[in-house]
Amino acid sequence: MSKVCLHRTSLTVLAGPLRDLSSRLPGLVVCGAVAGVATLVGQQLPVVGGPVSGIVIGALLAVATGPGERLRPGITTAGRTVLQVSVVLMGANLSLRQITRAGTQSLPVLLGTFAVCAIAAFLLGRRLRIPDRLTTLVGVGTGICGASAIAAVTPVVGAVGTEVAYAVSTIFVFNVAAVLVFPLVGHLLGLSQHAFGLFAGTAVNDMSSVVAAAATYGTAAGACAVVTKLTRTLLIIPVSLALFALAQRRARRSHAQTTGGQPVRVRSLVPWFLVGFLLTATANTLGLVPQAAHGALGGVSAFLITMALSAIGLSTDIRSLRRAGPRPLLLGGTLWLVVSGTSLLLQALTGLQ
Repeated sequence: MSKVCLHRTSLTVLAGPLRDLSSRLPGLVVCGAVAGVATLVGQQLPVVGGPVSGIVIGALLAVATGPGERLRPGITTAGRTVLQVSVVLMGANLSLRQITRAGTQSLPVLLGTFAVCAIAAFLLGRRLRIPDRLTTLVGVGTGICGASAIAAVTPVVGAVGTEVAYAVSTIFVFNVAAVLVFPLVGHLLGLSQHAFGLFAGTAVNDMSSVVAAAATYGTAAGACAVVTKLTRTLLIIPVSLALFALAQRRARRSHAQTTGGQPVRVRSLVPWFLVGFLLTATANTLGLVPQAAHGALGGVSAFLITMALSAIGLSTDIRSLRRAGPRPLLLGGTLWLVVSGTSLLLQALTGLQ
């Protein structure tokens, strides 16, 4: 009798998670299928890349058919949890030593362009009356690493699908422009391979576009750009932590006004996926991640990011995008010009050109 009761108890315990999984599975499968197609498109069009292809295909499907309620739970999971896991895996291809290998010469340019971008995003966002979350997404996307940075801070700031879709689309427009224009600018200015690599690594957003622009200029430029871009990617950690702390502070103030406030644990300021990102990067620095696994882990991370952004595309509400208007695009274009000009100016001032 006791065995029968234990068996029934076990089934009862498992029933909830199984029902939850079954409700999410259809949407996850659809997101995975869209991500698969987007990955193939990205391989054929490296300038576009898989993540941007995913959000575009997802958005087109959302406009054409509109995902039903049956798919919503899985789409939501892909846009949040899968996205967070992808950020953790990104760390496995980053080494803390890469900052040193990039050279101390690159740090003033790298940090300077980000600081100017952050200040400009804040001021222009207020001036153009763009919502804070959308301003943040466009700002970090332009200042750090495009869709990956947007993916990292989306759960931190609580951005909705339409905001993410608009931010990624804005970043994509100027990624393409950078790939086409930057090599011409580099030749006109007579930039060296190292100088152009530093320029591309600090002023172009997504890695695929960084590689495309720098490789066009030369092999040495490509190598420098990649190292600079990877170093720049590490800014995701402090920026996301700062945004999370700010969000917690605002929530605490709001709560205090209504209920007298509650103490907040220090560990609540650290999102789990950013801790995971830092741990995987540290493990890679210590040589605990086999070199042979880097390609596979990078591929899985890239696919999960594509899957997450496909889910965000599937969540697109075209009416909300229309309500956003052209101002976010104006913000993205202005920030792109500011970052590009700041990178070249700082290189000239530091004698790196």
